[in-house]
Amino acid sequence: MSGTNAASGAAPCRFAHYFVICGIDTETGLEPDELAALYQWLEADRQGRDPDTAAAGENFEQSPLKRTFKSKVLAHYPENVEWNPFDQDAVNMLCMPKGLSFRTQADSREPQFHSFLITREDGSRTYGFVHTFYEEVTSPQICSAMQTLYQMHQAENPSSATPSSSSSSSMDSLASSLDEADSPSSSSCRSAACGGYDASRDTLYVSKALCLITPMPFMHGCRRFLSQMHRAVTAASPPPLPLESYVHNILYEVPLPPPGRSLKFHGVYEPIVCQRPGPGELPLADFPLGQTFTLLGVENLVQLFNCTLLEMQILLYSQDYQRLMTVAEGITTLLFPFQWQHVYVPILPASLLHFLDAPVPYLMGLQSKEGTDRSKLELPQEANLCFVDIDNHCIELPEDFPQFPNKPEFIQELSEVLLRYGISPVGGAPPTFVPTTTPGSVSTRHPGLKSQQALRELEDDGRNGNLGGEQLAVLELLQGNATLERLQALAKRTGVRVEALRGVGGEGEGQGGRTAIEEEELRNAKLNVQLREVFASRFTTMFADYEAFVIQSAPDLESWLTNREQMHNFDKASFLSDQPEPYLPFLSHFIETQMFATFIDNKIMSQWEEKEPLLRVFDGRIDKARLYNVRAPSLRSSNYQRCTVLKESAQAIEQRLMKIDHTAIHPHLLDMKIGQGKYEQGFFPKLQSDVLSVGPTNNNRWSSRTATAQRRKDRHRQQTEHLTLDNDLKEKYMQEARSLGKNLRQPKLSDLSPAVIAQTNWKFVEGLLKECRMKTKRMLVEKMGREAVELGHGEANITGLEENTLIASLCDLLERIWSHGLQVKQGKSALWSHLLHYQAREEKLEQQQAESPVSNGPERRKSESSIGMPSLRASVIQDMRHIQSMGEIKTDVGRARAWIRLSLEKKLLSQHLKQLLTRQALTKKLYKRYAFLRCEEEKEQFLFHLLSLNTVDYFCFTSVFTTIMIPYRAVIIPIKKLSNAMTTSNPWVCVSGELGDSGVRQITKNILEMTFDSAFRPHTHIDAMFKCQNLGKLTTVQLGHDNSGLLAKWLVDCVMVRNEITGHTYKFPCGRWLGKGVDDGSLERVLIGELALPNADEDFGRGCRTPDMQHSPGQTRRVSITSMGGRGYKPTSAQIQEAIGEAVNSICKHFHKPEKERGSLTILLCGEVGLVGALELFFHNGFKSARLFQKTVFVWDFVEKAVAYMESADQMGDMQETAEPLGLTCVSLCHYVSAINSSPRNIGKDGKFQLLVCLGARDRLLIQWLPLLVECPVIQRMYEESALLRDRTTVNALIAVLQTLHDFPITLEASLVKGIDL
Repeated sequence: MSGTNAASGAAPCRFAHYFVICGIDTETGLEPDELAALYQWLEADRQGRDPDTAAAGENFEQSPLKRTFKSKVLAHYPENVEWNPFDQDAVNMLCMPKGLSFRTQADSREPQFHSFLITREDGSRTYGFVHTFYEEVTSPQICSAMQTLYQMHQAENPSSATPSSSSSSSMDSLASSLDEADSPSSSSCRSAACGGYDASRDTLYVSKALCLITPMPFMHGCRRFLSQMHRAVTAASPPPLPLESYVHNILYEVPLPPPGRSLKFHGVYEPIVCQRPGPGELPLADFPLGQTFTLLGVENLVQLFNCTLLEMQILLYSQDYQRLMTVAEGITTLLFPFQWQHVYVPILPASLLHFLDAPVPYLMGLQSKEGTDRSKLELPQEANLCFVDIDNHCIELPEDFPQFPNKPEFIQELSEVLLRYGISPVGGAPPTFVPTTTPGSVSTRHPGLKSQQALRELEDDGRNGNLGGEQLAVLELLQGNATLERLQALAKRTGVRVEALRGVGGEGEGQGGRTAIEEEELRNAKLNVQLREVFASRFTTMFADYEAFVIQSAPDLESWLTNREQMHNFDKASFLSDQPEPYLPFLSHFIETQMFATFIDNKIMSQWEEKEPLLRVFDGRIDKARLYNVRAPSLRSSNYQRCTVLKESAQAIEQRLMKIDHTAIHPHLLDMKIGQGKYEQGFFPKLQSDVLSVGPTNNNRWSSRTATAQRRKDRHRQQTEHLTLDNDLKEKYMQEARSLGKNLRQPKLSDLSPAVIAQTNWKFVEGLLKECRMKTKRMLVEKMGREAVELGHGEANITGLEENTLIASLCDLLERIWSHGLQVKQGKSALWSHLLHYQAREEKLEQQQAESPVSNGPERRKSESSIGMPSLRASVIQDMRHIQSMGEIKTDVGRARAWIRLSLEKKLLSQHLKQLLTRQALTKKLYKRYAFLRCEEEKEQFLFHLLSLNTVDYFCFTSVFTTIMIPYRAVIIPIKKLSNAMTTSNPWVCVSGELGDSGVRQITKNILEMTFDSAFRPHTHIDAMFKCQNLGKLTTVQLGHDNSGLLAKWLVDCVMVRNEITGHTYKFPCGRWLGKGVDDGSLERVLIGELALPNADEDFGRGCRTPDMQHSPGQTRRVSITSMGGRGYKPTSAQIQEAIGEAVNSICKHFHKPEKERGSLTILLCGEVGLVGALELFFHNGFKSARLFQKTVFVWDFVEKAVAYMESADQMGDMQETAEPLGLTCVSLCHYVSAINSSPRNIGKDGKFQLLVCLGARDRLLIQWLPLLVECPVIQRMYEESALLRDRTTVNALIAVLQTLHDFPITLEASLVKGIDL
């Protein structure tokens, strides 16, 4: 730390921290740019060539005028500032990202302005503003070196008189030069005559940069100050004071404006005004947003904004550094109250090109080479990339991401603001008021005026190009006047303004005595704040109630920081359930981002320490909105609310700029040695460092005041540190707490050896592994939480939407892992590219060996179920072919995502990826040594984390691709001991699922297949394949036959149906006869299915299954209704009543779930523990069914007899005196029973009873029918005295339970009510 106390005493409140000069070091001479060499090394490594030979020799193919040479920081003042140490390498690299460039008098030498920023490890930022100009080379050594290089170039390339273009390597854009297209004359000048360099004939110029480094982004003020410094050097006469005075003034005597105030300070020729927003306003943003909207257009900008919010990888691409910076800063400014949490490099130097390989979200700017085609730019990862081509006003978006809520209305409101300022909402139109050149340089639109010295004397800001014809004529008259020139020079030196000339050649007065450039800055500032207010207002509306969902779970800061990773900080499920439906797709993704997590962290930490500034402003706005509309109902609706504060926000800025609050000390003569730094036109002098390394003694008011404030702050901080915990420890915890990418937000620019690059990559590998662990853990916790709820524990906390978000995020993570360290890629998806390479190799092997033992080994999987189903081969290639045959998916990224979803649903994701990575020769060919997939230990851990996902069931493929055609296999298994193995009749099936049914499928007679189970007992079954549109999760199978032939009767054990793509197998138990005159005489049955576990060793009779997803058992072991109704077992009345209660309870729970989460109602009505089965038990209790020497009587017989009695009683008039409603109920029961009996379907008596119960439940008639059946005299003949149906109290209790179903709209599956005409 060499800076003195005086230099650093008030630094946090100083406008600028450093003044820097970069350029050529005449003592060391011409050195090839090390960064360009490193770039070549990286490029060679990326392409798989030997990097050391590639970077060794000099590149003589390029003309030396096009090559880059090493620039140096020639001077910086002061030497050091305590809280912002000077990083020489980083500043040099960002001041001159391409190194030095040379020009001759034939080339364009327009000054250029650009900005940059350096983000430190803790996320704080420092801004740099750079004015680059060309200075004549006076050193004979450098001129002769350039001459020698040019001769060597000509010797290497005798054919090229004109300089050759640089190598066409795919990522060459950064190493190339920018300014070739700067002037229209450049192409004509670079002819054989003037394309080269001849020391005797040509004047050589080299780039030099002046830079201010500041703590806040006062872009306009810095730009004007630097351009005035440059003008002072190029003017015909010296500036009023030595340049040291101005540099000393801005470094030590110009303070930062206090919040909510404006400040005027003085440049070389005219004053500069800047303002800073107040505590309740949006934070400072000085980069012109209007320009960003002009470059991209509103539609594109909103899409880019959306991608940034969802933390995708964003790559900006432009020839102009300042455009990169303007768009990057513009888009991050609009995120208020959130902040970008990942790698942020608006200008990516050539040496950091390997950062495009970073498998994390990033926002980077890449300088394009003039004439480079986008298609030649090969990027390591594109699956999740938003590519923004600024110069061509277009963007390439990632696939399949949710749209920003109310997008059309949002775009409309932004367009209206832009139109008020004369800016077209469609991108690509030239900006109407953004200057194209640096203030202080002449607009290139009038090249004829450029050479005229008088105009250069008169102009101030490069806007003379806009003079009207008449004024221009007056100006030309005055140009030859020598006296006028002397007067003008004198006026400039003494700081007097020649008002009479201003009207002609100056900037022209704007309204209220403001100059045109001030008018433009005011206009920029007003437009900026109004556009930002529109964006901020969207978040204020969307997150108006966010505080209600923040979970404050820790007693103090230390325990919160220690347990940060284990804690839930935000109740996501409740928050989403409270949002309007159209917002959900976007919000469910957004609340998973790092920027949202950090925002919530800051909110929680604000209870122990000072609120983070952005959070304070945002909370203030929410409180204000609440005051105005007292929890307005509109907050819950999706109606678009327009921003209401546009006028006030613009007025606040205008008032500050109109009425200056503070004026800084004027530049003044310093105590300098006389005779040093002599003025020489066109050359920037060497400044006296001794007067610039030390600030003034603390005698002025603002520095002493801020010093006292600083001391007060320090005392306060020390106290709070004793109260809470050591700051370093806290920072460490915070680094840990905020996951991946935080410590990589800004790559270190200083040390770029291959070892450092390897270290960075190692950090990425660790980060990816950690992210994988967190994501799989989150998926398991959410999913298991939901299944636990279905089993009766706790509350559900995941929705289908949230699950979909988590899976999409897993797909994105896999893409990033597969693109890390990639060197060979085809298409946009790195994972799919690897799979295609694998497929090509495997298919080649398959051709070589007709039956490859290798692929059958690990890829064989046990059959889903031992009997009936032939085993389904689990193969990476097979699943790829399924995806490739889906015409709905058009892109590689889409195919990769579909393949991941399919593998996850089949519980094969980890196994498939392991299989893919066993081909090590292929992995070595596709990936560099440092790639994640070539780190053995991390790769194993990664596959293990993915394996844990096999513990839960996902339907993420079936539920997303709902329109694809899927082959299904149905197997009908008879009970062979008691029935014919085959049937002479013609069987048919109709499979139904949540998305539709297959239609009736006739099965070819007697396709007998024989299989053997584990005990080698033979089994025969009927097997049928059919293809139909995705049915979703299967719910029912209708099975029947036409009763033809001698062996028509058929005892069916069950039907198995398998989805041949996902491998999901459903079992539909039957255990009943189909045939006339046997059982209940049914020729068709509706069977209710359940997902069978892949369990090869179990016999079907004991088929193990997952607990049914639809019901939640109330006790550890629940007696199933079918087992209750089995022969010889009579359930007690308590068990029957409990079964009915549970069945009704399950239906109530079903309707309390969100609509998309409900699953199948059919299972709850007709399944094994459904309502129908429970009511059958109730009706069977005390039923006199088995009569000696007579056929079995069914419950349906009782219902028919009761209805017959009612009809005859009605005809005889006995029912006349009953109350009117009862008579109507009678009619409805008779009507429903006759409709069921007259149905064309051949359903048996139990099937008819099932139908009656379902229709009664749907139409809310069950509780009206029960008293009728109880009152009917038939009951005495058919039921014993002790029957539940004859116990009034029990029947009334049953009616009360069934009454609860009236609150729900029960709808029945088409397969149940087919053919019933009511």
